[in-house]
Amino acid sequence: MNFKDVIPALKIGNLEIWPPIIQGGMGIRVSGAGLAAAVANTGCAGVIASTGLGMYEEYKGNNLAEFNAESLRTEIRKARSMTKGIIGVNVMIALTDHDRLIEVSMEENVEMVICGAGLPLDLPKYLVAGKDVKIIPIVSSVKALALICKRWQGRYNKMPDAVIVEGFNAGGHLGYSPESLADGTAQPVEQIVEEVVAFANSCEPKFPVIAAGGVFDGEDIARFLALGASGVQMATRFVCTTECDADEKFKQAYLDAKEGDITIIKSPVGLPGRVINSNFVRKIKAGSTMPYKCTYKCLRTCDPSKAPYCIANVLSNASKGKLDESFAFAGSNAYKCTEIVPVKTLVDQLTAELAAALSVKK
Repeated sequence: MNFKDVIPALKIGNLEIWPPIIQGGMGIRVSGAGLAAAVANTGCAGVIASTGLGMYEEYKGNNLAEFNAESLRTEIRKARSMTKGIIGVNVMIALTDHDRLIEVSMEENVEMVICGAGLPLDLPKYLVAGKDVKIIPIVSSVKALALICKRWQGRYNKMPDAVIVEGFNAGGHLGYSPESLADGTAQPVEQIVEEVVAFANSCEPKFPVIAAGGVFDGEDIARFLALGASGVQMATRFVCTTECDADEKFKQAYLDAKEGDITIIKSPVGLPGRVINSNFVRKIKAGSTMPYKCTYKCLRTCDPSKAPYCIANVLSNASKGKLDESFAFAGSNAYKCTEIVPVKTLVDQLTAELAAALSVKK
């Protein structure tokens, strides 16, 4: 079977991503240049998470925002040295320095800038004449997308180049209320994808929809393509790869996890987050606090006087494998990961699974 005859490419403007997979951005230092470049070399899109790339916790200067920006620039250039494929950057709108991180991404002419953890209502203003950078918001509802499109079209005469629809089975910070996750009223991503596809197809110009959250294998990808999505974003699967930038102990936490170990916490960011249970998680769920002095002021939505712990310190510890002092963000299917493999091996497996699933559907 010629897989290219069966599997459609994800087309975002003049970009062609095949197989139609975008690797999700994972901060802090989980998806850096190493992982992003390895993914891009397969034909998928590799994504660098812009949050906390440099060793900010050791920084002694007085301009942390510029240190973060230059750390991102270095990481993008490192990725470029390892691949000719498609490289994107994920920037959280909740970051106090998100504007500078977006500017650096534009200056370095990455193929795409992906923004979530807040509504990127003014993302088009960062576009640079003569540079073809695709801008892609992450949403969890058609209402949020409609608001973004109205703002972009009215103020900048611009529509999204694509949109990522992230469901509640994703890892990390989630764009859902804690109450809706607790009582089961959160809208399933399949429904949101169908609504967003209908909305995106009604726009001029139309733009592709990318499904995310709980996508684990080729059958999952096929299911979302059948709903009208043009591709998927996957993050959790790429943690258990040789090239993932996180410490081996971080990856091992995925391999050791059982289904009941995946849980939801309230993050200082102000959003619920999905993590792998640990002693640290049990402590914070029991009401323990880890007093700290905020030296970063990295999040617009974090109030250090009320936050029970510093999320920046915790995620830094996690990426270094210090899991007694942190937790690992993970998607709902993380417990299904059973081995660490090279990125190419994983993508080849997903491609074969997707081709088989699509052939059956035909």
